[in-house]
Amino acid sequence: MSGLKSGSAASDTELFLEFTKGDTAAFNKIVNRYQGRLLNFVYRFTGDRETAQDIVQETFLRVYRKREQYCSTANLSTWIFTIAGNLAKSELRHRKRWHLVSIGKEGRQDVAEKIADQSLGPNQIAEKKAIERNIQEAIESLPPKYREAVILRDIEAMPYEQIAQIVGCPVGTAKSRVNRGRLQLQKKLEQIIDQIR
Repeated sequence: MSGLKSGSAASDTELFLEFTKGDTAAFNKIVNRYQGRLLNFVYRFTGDRETAQDIVQETFLRVYRKREQYCSTANLSTWIFTIAGNLAKSELRHRKRWHLVSIGKEGRQDVAEKIADQSLGPNQIAEKKAIERNIQEAIESLPPKYREAVILRDIEAMPYEQIAQIVGCPVGTAKSRVNRGRLQLQKKLEQIIDQIR
């Protein structure tokens, strides 16, 4: 039986404490709390929704298996995002090593398609999807260290201190990676806009 009070939103620390005591409902709450954010983060990082789903599932398996290794002085979200980021980087290294080309790009369901506003007409939906696809391709063109930093800062809205912990670098380096990534992203998007015109 859970030691959490009903009706109040438990903190990450409280949920994790209950989880380490064997409360699987607390673990499920952690999964529900972070699943969407992790999926978005990993999808933006890898550019493939199916791969992102696999990585997020593996992330939660590792959280479950390594729960005794978690240091409660660290932010739980930092620990979870670190695991997911490391798995995503491993996936990118694996792709590069085997020179794999994603053949599923044309067939994958874009995030924009999933969240398309039903009140929009077909032309507006197509335009939104094209913009989303161009943004995602621009993000994917960034070197992984800049890509990760930009996603964590601009999409996940994390503070630089937390980004630095997740990527394992000083705060100044995290800020530098975000700035350089933004500049490269801006140039890439300007090139895309020029091609469209």
